[in-house]
Amino acid sequence: MLPPSALLFLTLLAPACGGEVRFANVFADHMVFQRETQAAIWGTADPGGQVTVEASWGGDPVRATADADGRWRVQLATPAAGGPFTVTASSGGATAVLEDVLSGEVWVCSGQSNMEWNMAWIEQGIDAARTADHPLLRLCFVENTIAAAPQSEVEARWEVCTPTSVLPFSATAYFFGRELMRAMPEVPIGLVRSAWGGTVAEAWTSEGALRRLGGFDEVLDRVVALRSGSGADTVEQLQAKWWARVAATDPGMKQRWQLPQTDLADWDSGQVPTMFAQLGWADFDGLGWFRRSFEVPRHWQGNDLVLHLGAVDDMDVTWINGQEIGAVRVPGRYQSAREYAIPAALVSEGVNTLAVCAIDTGGAGTIGWSSSGPASVRLALADGSEELVLDGEWRVKRGCTMGDLGGPMPTSGWFDQNGPTALSNGMIEPLVGMAMRGVIWYQGESNRERALQYRELFPAMIRDWRTRWGRGDFPFYWVQIAPFGYGGDRGEAAELREAQTMTLSLPNTGQAVTMDIGDPGDIHPQEKVEVGRRLALIALARDYGQQVAYQGPSYRSVEFDGPKAILQFDHAEGLELRGDTPGQWFQIAGKDQRFVRAKAEVAADGSVIVWSDEVPEARAVRFAWGAADASNLFNAAGLPAPSFRTDPWPAVSRGR
Repeated sequence: MLPPSALLFLTLLAPACGGEVRFANVFADHMVFQRETQAAIWGTADPGGQVTVEASWGGDPVRATADADGRWRVQLATPAAGGPFTVTASSGGATAVLEDVLSGEVWVCSGQSNMEWNMAWIEQGIDAARTADHPLLRLCFVENTIAAAPQSEVEARWEVCTPTSVLPFSATAYFFGRELMRAMPEVPIGLVRSAWGGTVAEAWTSEGALRRLGGFDEVLDRVVALRSGSGADTVEQLQAKWWARVAATDPGMKQRWQLPQTDLADWDSGQVPTMFAQLGWADFDGLGWFRRSFEVPRHWQGNDLVLHLGAVDDMDVTWINGQEIGAVRVPGRYQSAREYAIPAALVSEGVNTLAVCAIDTGGAGTIGWSSSGPASVRLALADGSEELVLDGEWRVKRGCTMGDLGGPMPTSGWFDQNGPTALSNGMIEPLVGMAMRGVIWYQGESNRERALQYRELFPAMIRDWRTRWGRGDFPFYWVQIAPFGYGGDRGEAAELREAQTMTLSLPNTGQAVTMDIGDPGDIHPQEKVEVGRRLALIALARDYGQQVAYQGPSYRSVEFDGPKAILQFDHAEGLELRGDTPGQWFQIAGKDQRFVRAKAEVAADGSVIVWSDEVPEARAVRFAWGAADASNLFNAAGLPAPSFRTDPWPAVSRGR
């Protein structure tokens, strides 16, 4: 039998049948189409079926024929900013309709954890969410998905921005979108978040691009073997073995604690919704069992029901009266609320038993949770007309630990979310071709120790996306990684920032520098409002014709005059060194390449003069080169300079 992960991919890839027609998941109610362009739209229908797509904003219908796999694709001319509209696809008497869609500006928001970081996880986000009622701002959530081969579909949903819907959304992306809204209040904004924490750039890059780059061929050959089924360590094999260990190891699974007749004498009591830590399980990673009894109203008898369980960190299996009604058997879905259908026949008159096995593979286990905190566990009629709240006291018991199982479930054998091409295949390929203005990106921390490689890898990824999208050199703007006290850093963080700055040589790119708003003790700095604003400044100036400063001072050249280094900068109007010791982040070296702390001052002509009494013949200057060094060099717009160096001396990350 195929494991759940394989069944998921087969489900996503299966074409429509039985006279149906549907849009791909990224096209959904409440979405935003890129305005005034030819927007690609695609989906599935019966193989060979004629598909007609028309929009309520007018224009001629467009037509396509579904291919042998049931795939169809059309180009639809989109109108000026506005809406709401509907878009209808029809084929063979079947129809699919997108309701409440808008035409405006669409941005893809991608990267690792600092892009994924939710509004609910920072005080700024929680405060801003209270007033985040924006009908013209739409949020697209792309589910975390890995794949060894390029996928045509991914789980995704669009939501109108409200104080509730925005909480699990990217804070960086939201604050970027909010700035665009403030500058263009009549233009709908669509933000597509496709991000996964802790990931490397090669995971977001296609096989072809990595082959051309070089250095990844051996592991790419293993990816090819994996997707062909010839790899010895396939995800199917390893996940099946892991679930077999669960069944053989966990006492709850072996003794079937989900059954109504289970003896609860040695079970504890606890409140649900809850975090494992609130039950005294703070150091426990494993299987937590939760049970409660309930009675349904007499007039509910014979009706199908739905269980709204909230999110579970991070997998679960759920039963009613000992019968499984739903499960999430793939990791990484800790933010996904569970909603399980319950056939009427499973619920009896009188007392019923709900049992949940919550499988926490690491970190903070939860049940009945959401990205903004405790949700509410509810049982409802399928039509939503009535509901029964199941919050309160449940019976709880710990099962086996992750250690008992030999560790968490393999996410894809050796091939996980950091495998080359894994996220390009699973989370970018299903979006490719979707009409949009551009991309904002926040990533780099996970490639820090290979900073020299990043000089080529990051530009290769950008070129790869642009080639695949086929929309020319669309805007690609990123956030330079912020200062952080990486243990054992010898200069790799600064070299990674340098690699990001060097990527500005690509056309239509921009960089938001955060050297002044990081946190040396937190790799996920709380300040996200300003990050979003700085990204938006680039877009407003470069794409929307607004006269705003968007770039801080950038190093241009150096001249050496004995002990002094004289630095020239671009974007340097109103250049100033802030703080009581303005030279604190400058270092200077002679030909011995030994750097010492320097003094610095801004000269009347706008240059910066750097020196040290310890260096009689200056040969090189570095600025904010420590991993956690903050920038104190600003221009009149209040934007900081990034870290930089004037020397070409060998990088510490060379050869990695």
